[in-house]
Amino acid sequence: MTRFARFLLVLLALALAGQAQAAPLRNALAGHASPYLALHGQDPVAWQEWNADTLARARRENKLLFVSLGYFSCHWCHVMQQESYRNPAIAALLNQHFIPVKVDRELNGALDAALLDFADRLNGVSGWPLNAFVTPEGFPAYAVLYAPPEEFRELLTRLANAWQTRAEAFRQAAREAAPPPEPLQFQAPTPALARERERAYLAAVWRSADTLQGGFSRVSKFPMAPHLARLLEIQARERDPRLAGFLQLTLDQMARRGLRDHVNGGFFRYTVDPDWHTPHFEKMLADNAQLALVYARAAEVLNRPDYRLLAHETLDFLLTALAAPGGGYYTALSALDRRGREGGAYLWTREALKARLSAQEYALAARVWGLEAAAAFPLGYLPQEMIDPSPDERARLQAILAKLRALGRQGEAPPDTKINAGLNGLALSALVQAGRGVPRFEKAARELGAYIAQGLIRQERLMKTRAGKRFFPDAELDDYAYTITGLLDLATAQDNPKAAVLARQLTSRAWQAFFSQRGWRAEAKPLLATVQPAPALPDGALPSASARLMTASARLLASQPDFNLARQLERARGLALAAMALAPFEHPSGLGSVAHGSAP
Repeated sequence: MTRFARFLLVLLALALAGQAQAAPLRNALAGHASPYLALHGQDPVAWQEWNADTLARARRENKLLFVSLGYFSCHWCHVMQQESYRNPAIAALLNQHFIPVKVDRELNGALDAALLDFADRLNGVSGWPLNAFVTPEGFPAYAVLYAPPEEFRELLTRLANAWQTRAEAFRQAAREAAPPPEPLQFQAPTPALARERERAYLAAVWRSADTLQGGFSRVSKFPMAPHLARLLEIQARERDPRLAGFLQLTLDQMARRGLRDHVNGGFFRYTVDPDWHTPHFEKMLADNAQLALVYARAAEVLNRPDYRLLAHETLDFLLTALAAPGGGYYTALSALDRRGREGGAYLWTREALKARLSAQEYALAARVWGLEAAAAFPLGYLPQEMIDPSPDERARLQAILAKLRALGRQGEAPPDTKINAGLNGLALSALVQAGRGVPRFEKAARELGAYIAQGLIRQERLMKTRAGKRFFPDAELDDYAYTITGLLDLATAQDNPKAAVLARQLTSRAWQAFFSQRGWRAEAKPLLATVQPAPALPDGALPSASARLMTASARLLASQPDFNLARQLERARGLALAAMALAPFEHPSGLGSVAHGSAP
């Protein structure tokens, strides 16, 4: 080939490359294995997945990334999709001026946590849908939650103009907004220091506790299971009447009011009011697995046998509503029914109840459930105890609820069919501990342990999620920590040496992938430029992954010495003790991980 011909070929290759780079984005989510991402596959927005290639394209085209995070069972995520992401004018703005990225937060938990933290620091509030604007270099620059379509369109226009006219100033502001590295301090672990941290935590609890309505905060109410679990362990040791009263108030409110589905079992995600009456209707595997454990432990600590029945009812909800046909447990049930109505699977009109109940049954339900008042929801009433019934009335109500349950309306709420490793680890712990002594739960625990070992581990690596036939390989720290804990629980309770060996193997890999002398990373290879190692990861709706892994590691060391693991654990404990001093309320699980020989 002549030199001139080679020159022409080079020019042609460059031209074709330029055309490929300039080709318009297309929506890449049609038929995605994630049910949440697949929902957005027909949006006019040219959604991309969150990965290194997407960030590289943003750098090539010098565009801001619009990173929108949500999940399948999130009500307001669906609302924003209908109002904005299916609006042609808004889609055109996103496609022209941004690289739009749609994220299932349950596939990218560490990214979700980092952007939630950014939104909270920026606006003082966080939640979902979470929409973040990220520079091509990976620095979050702005964030907004749900916004009505006109307000959202105006925001997109302003940010697009700002990027076009003042991109460098925009970049600089984003870099300056990045949090500084957390101070690296180390305090040698001692029992006295652990007790000091616990006293600081309890003081913070009483500053946040709602002693009139139970729970924490005076606005919306979340279960906050990691706090309840830690407070129960403190109560088991201290026997404090004040703490016992607060725990029983909280657990009773959660069980009797609107946070719990009285007909089908299981707990909703949270209530929007401080009285626990008005829930958002998504039901999450993570919440229900944790709350089954909380109620089972509370039955022992507070001498309340009725709490054990609640724990078993919650486990039965997992078995009947979230169990996948081939093994494992689905992530959630949607807040919307199959016709797109919020709470449609759980709400009842007066007419529907009268048609199914006798006159006496309806009269009792009307009095206890508050059916004489105006319905709180467009679709009707949510069965809950608006007043406390007598024991005889509560027994009669159980028969009424059984009638309604037999109609099978919970099936109207579609499931998020992802099978997440970490959440199944939480479910495994719940089945083992809260289901101890009950054959159907013990059998389910054995089957789930086998499914994790055979279905979620490939080439000795834990998978993040399985969705249909697709595996998502990048398991994060929480996936490892919760799965290891579940396997250890199974190994201990059912004398399962294979589960113990697998837990030890995963523990070694987790420390190697996620811990360094500077602390923890929630994901092995973060793409955000602002992600820094943390001395300890805080609790949220889920338990601290670093604390869970530390506690599991201590259990392994108690059965078999390991010099390297012991050295890493000592370093991690010292970092955690220093971090807990700065934010005592954020680390309830950490209290169980920093003291030698402590309970999980």
